[in-house]
Amino acid sequence: MDMNFGSQKIIADLLAARTGQQLTEDRSWRIGTALSGIFRQIGISNVDQLVCLLDQPSHATLSQQVVEALLNNETYFFRDRAMFNQLSDLVLPQIAKERRQERTLSILCAGCSTGQEALSLGMVLLEQKARWAGWKIEITGIDISHGAIATARAGTYSQFEIQRGLPVAQMLAHFTETPIGWEANEELRSLVRFRVHNLLDPMPAIGPFDLILCRNVLLYFDAATRRRAFSRLMESVNPQGWVMLGAGETIVGHTDQLALVKGGIGLYRPTGSSLEANFMKRA
Repeated sequence: MDMNFGSQKIIADLLAARTGQQLTEDRSWRIGTALSGIFRQIGISNVDQLVCLLDQPSHATLSQQVVEALLNNETYFFRDRAMFNQLSDLVLPQIAKERRQERTLSILCAGCSTGQEALSLGMVLLEQKARWAGWKIEITGIDISHGAIATARAGTYSQFEIQRGLPVAQMLAHFTETPIGWEANEELRSLVRFRVHNLLDPMPAIGPFDLILCRNVLLYFDAATRRRAFSRLMESVNPQGWVMLGAGETIVGHTDQLALVKGGIGLYRPTGSSLEANFMKRA
């Protein structure tokens, strides 16, 4: 879809201001496709017309719709299975050992989208019931998208969504088929809460977290914004905790407060963690 550079920049600046995400030139092709539903809804045909409407005094709702349409909410159950295997087989058992006195476990999924990542973690924990018996467990999923969080809170997924990454045995164990889709069972849903929150803003009065997953979120930030994001993560993680990034993400040039765990995939611990060596011996 053709659009003038000025309109493209206005849309990109709106996204950056609201979310920190950069709509770089090589991603600008997404604008027309992502916004096509809004065009149909309000009876326009191009981005230039949309920008004119955004200039109106009562544009707040439309601006939010535009931002949410441009967000990349790609996710599915057990995305990057090797990383979940690492959590199940190495990280969570180590956390259970490290926190055996407190018997509390707090996990944050940053950029949780429609909830599949957080629910996948919940399934892992439910399948380790003996290990976590008597523990207080809470998984918090945050995302800037109101629409994504509404879907996550509903906990109901289409046949296509439920089959993406989720084996039949787990699907039947943790979900129930309903007329409107596959609904997460109460036992699973009770472990997870979802809230609208921008990772770049100060964290509400929750945490600190023993484990933070922030995967495939930083990819869309420029260097300065990544540094801000890492600062927020470090404010929120337990000093003896763990941080998991996407396999293609790095801390290099962005923070010196995290150290890569040798043998891990995208796995970090706060610099100077006295417990870091314990995991490295097992890795």
